[in-house]
Amino acid sequence: MLAMTFNDATARLWELHKEIWQATIDTFVMMGIATTAAIIIGGLFGIFLFLFSDKQLLQNKSLYALLGGITNFMRAFPFVILMIAMSPFTKSLIGTSIGPVAASLVLALAGSFYFARLVEQNLREVPRGIIEATESMGASPLTIIKVLLTEARSGLVLSVTILCISLLSYSAAAGMIGGGGLGDLAIRYGYYRYQTEVMIFIVIMLSVMVIAIQGIGNLLAAKLDKR
Repeated sequence: MLAMTFNDATARLWELHKEIWQATIDTFVMMGIATTAAIIIGGLFGIFLFLFSDKQLLQNKSLYALLGGITNFMRAFPFVILMIAMSPFTKSLIGTSIGPVAASLVLALAGSFYFARLVEQNLREVPRGIIEATESMGASPLTIIKVLLTEARSGLVLSVTILCISLLSYSAAAGMIGGGGLGDLAIRYGYYRYQTEVMIFIVIMLSVMVIAIQGIGNLLAAKLDKR
């Protein structure tokens, strides 16, 4: 009986292999767009958060409070509600509020502020002596920023790893409201149609992806860590 159940589950999954493949592609599209945008936007935001903070190169309490307040507000915003709230914007921008591309815009926004705090924390971990030594040599602000990023590269890689895993989780949640991807497939077949084998298979797929991302991130961070 167990063998028959396993065979039935395998047969059902094979019937859906084209949809599973397309959902996987949609998930990677969301991840690719959102991660790239979040690293660029969140990275810049995080750098300015650090530079405007107390005793840093561009110390400015007002600007730091403003940027910090915006970051905290956006990080506290529930992702599903954010996606619904941004529906009119995404529809006006790309012509639709559903699908992987529309979801990736919301993922990018949510991920940017999350990553900004991680970048700020990574830069704070750079020894103050390195910054002072660079300043004493008459380095320009841009050069100092490059030195900071170089010194923090191992932590930044781990932060990107955390960002990717978080966005993967968010992308699954995006399927609840038309974002597409593996989350959408799990809900449509695993939840609404009671096909438990589909739900289990997608959970396994997502778990393997998380393990792979974390493993690659740990490996790269270890190679870049010169301490």
